[in-house]
Amino acid sequence: MNIFENIRIIIIEAAKSFGINDKKILDKITAEPPKEEIHGDISTNIALLSSKALNKNPRELAENIGMLLKKNNYIDEVKIAGPGFINLFLNKSIFYECCKNVLDLKNHYGKSDYGKSALVNIEYVSANPTGPMHIGHARGAVFGDSLANLLEYSGYNVTREYYINDAGQQIINLARSVYIRYIEILKDKEPIFGDDLYPGEYLIPVAKSIIDKFGDKFISLKELDWIEVFKEYSINAMMHLIRNDLSLINIHHDNFVSEQSLKSNGLIDNVVELLSKKNSIYEGVLEAPKGQKNDDWESRPQLLFKSTLFGDDLDRPLKKADNTWTYFAADAAYHYDKYKRNYTSIINVWGADHGGYIKRIEGIVKTVSDSKINFDVKLCQLVNLSKGGKPVKMSKRAGNFVTMKNVIDTVGPDVLRFIMLTRKNDAPLDFDLVKVKEQSKDNPVYYVQYANIRINSLYEKAKIHGIDLRDDLNNINFKLLENISEINLIKLISKWPRQVEAAARANEPHRITFYLNELAGAFHSFWSHGNDNPSLRFINDSNKDLTIARLSLAKIVKIILSSGLSILGVKPAEKLS
Repeated sequence: MNIFENIRIIIIEAAKSFGINDKKILDKITAEPPKEEIHGDISTNIALLSSKALNKNPRELAENIGMLLKKNNYIDEVKIAGPGFINLFLNKSIFYECCKNVLDLKNHYGKSDYGKSALVNIEYVSANPTGPMHIGHARGAVFGDSLANLLEYSGYNVTREYYINDAGQQIINLARSVYIRYIEILKDKEPIFGDDLYPGEYLIPVAKSIIDKFGDKFISLKELDWIEVFKEYSINAMMHLIRNDLSLINIHHDNFVSEQSLKSNGLIDNVVELLSKKNSIYEGVLEAPKGQKNDDWESRPQLLFKSTLFGDDLDRPLKKADNTWTYFAADAAYHYDKYKRNYTSIINVWGADHGGYIKRIEGIVKTVSDSKINFDVKLCQLVNLSKGGKPVKMSKRAGNFVTMKNVIDTVGPDVLRFIMLTRKNDAPLDFDLVKVKEQSKDNPVYYVQYANIRINSLYEKAKIHGIDLRDDLNNINFKLLENISEINLIKLISKWPRQVEAAARANEPHRITFYLNELAGAFHSFWSHGNDNPSLRFINDSNKDLTIARLSLAKIVKIILSSGLSILGVKPAEKLS
């Protein structure tokens, strides 16, 4: 039961009765909570949208539509604001019906077919397979996985995808780094790593596995003779390490796509041929990059994609000076491959340093799909890791970064996942290893989880009074819930389906975290009122019907907390640790 959508349908019917049948107008009619509660429960723009088509003054039209809406049993009062906004005050009965609906649907309350099973590809993490996951990777991983949960909850058919950058210079450097460890073990030689190599001790087991298989076979050979073996072993080992790290926070991808396979399968040639047919590439000469002297820049004809047509600051080359494909060419092939797999939406979750890459990839997607695919990029800002207010030192063993596994070992997977969604993805995130474990209202993880713990304590108290909330309760009189704190809590509960839909529409799972924090706050507030006023306590010895109604309200809160936390990939806490 989505109260806002139900009322919106009533408003649309009112618009039609006034002669508005234009689908473009009807689709834009809103039914949303006003910014301030004193303005009612729902505000609609129907009069403002319809006035031009009907050639009427919007405020006068609002008065007329308002009189019609007021005849509906769910609407108690109608007020006109500003140039023609209509504010609706709803009858409490619709909110009480919502409570019953939650108990009937349980964890299905808020689920919808909004996405209509549309195919969505979410590519996230896609860290270079050069080492274990670090805390920076964790943010994109949690964001992408929670977004996938959110869209599935909203009726989309989602593919979770990981793009393996297993071609290019960084893989050669990885193989060279493993070879240095190989020599170190066999010759007991102190390793020396150049700036482009990977000094982390996590590569030692990879070198040992090669020794176990091949012994000292490669010790005196030229790089050309050992590089492919070391690349293969290194990539496989790193991807195994990455998969294990991700599994610690319950992240499992449906599909892994190899950059090298795109090249081997000729997909780059295919997409370049398609771009040529669409007149989107040409042979041209680029100017020297800003800040670089012309004397240091080699001007030469290059195969360029017309990315400036899509807002990019320059057209992008598809081939290097040595006639090999650029990273951009491989990315173009990858997104062409997604298009061929018939996705209606493509969502990429990238680090903040990839912001300048968006326009060129957006141009590729629009070109190959003739603008038929929705394309969205979500950038995740940096995570500032600290401990008691002091920055956490880097790990020499890991290779000068803090591993995600170390953080999980310290705070647990649920805390990590929740905290990663306490800020919008494009805002920097402060993660204090001490504060996130504090049992205080200032810790959002604890604040939400403690609401669930408190409800569990009510279950136990209710048993003493002969009531078992784990059983379905019949004949609940929600009309007994008339205190303003109870009503506010019920109204917030009624917003859950709309909140889920809004979060899915914007691809913003952090909205779920914000809502859960608000819901927990409303619950804690009512609990506190009971401490001050015994008549407001959940269990009232002199009024069993009121007790059942309030305990049922607590059960409803627990249901929504469980649903919201499941979207975030977090398990509800059942008791204090």
